[in-house]
Amino acid sequence: MSLKFLKYGAAAALTAGLLLGTMTTAFAAHLEDIAARGTIRVGTTGDYRPMSYKDKETGKYEGFDAELAEKLAASLHVKVEYVPTTWKTLSQDTKDGKFDLALCGITRTFDRERTLTMSDGYLLFGKTILCRKGDAAKFKTLADLNKPGVRVMVNPGGTNEKFARANLPQATLIVHEQNAEIPALVGEGKADIMITETMEARKYVKLNEKLAAPLVDKPFTKSRFGALMAKGDQDFLNYVNFFLAEMETNGTMAQLEGQYIK
Repeated sequence: MSLKFLKYGAAAALTAGLLLGTMTTAFAAHLEDIAARGTIRVGTTGDYRPMSYKDKETGKYEGFDAELAEKLAASLHVKVEYVPTTWKTLSQDTKDGKFDLALCGITRTFDRERTLTMSDGYLLFGKTILCRKGDAAKFKTLADLNKPGVRVMVNPGGTNEKFARANLPQATLIVHEQNAEIPALVGEGKADIMITETMEARKYVKLNEKLAAPLVDKPFTKSRFGALMAKGDQDFLNYVNFFLAEMETNGTMAQLEGQYIK
């Protein structure tokens, strides 16, 4: 083995070690970065009652996940800095590091976990529908929804659209950009049903007397929400999971559920 090869090998090993050290430091420093910045950047769509919703009049975010974000920030001794995102761009914005984590009623899915990182789950819920009160008796099963004459409205890029495309191929699918506008549009007759989650369905039935959620107690699926993060920062993921576990243990999750969902 030549001296030149030995020198080359040593240099390559040193370079690799330095790169690995830099990457490890970058990942490990995430919690330190949040502390130094004084804020935790939380991605949110702000269109999902009762999880995270931006009040147009006050400009403030409210809901279960909005309050959970505030409590996460308090545990880190920092403030929340909300970063707007959309369901269509949520995954890419997370990968691009536009925020530290997203927390806005995000369903845990294998697709998201495969390319990003999701925290441990919280809140059990399922897919269901909103419809006009006078049509409630028409919709009892998926087969009742999966007909060409049934207009199904969903927001783009999220699990609602994915569910509709997978399970309602015969229905007329209408994709509407603003999720928060869909319940009122259903009430006005612009669509027959909205695919949504059980907690959102319950919230809008209380807010809009024209609406009903006939299948809310018999959801088509069962899932949990989770915080969404980019891959690579195990320390940060560990902290978020620890935080969620403590919120469950000390009764905060039950208190927020009673306040915002039930």
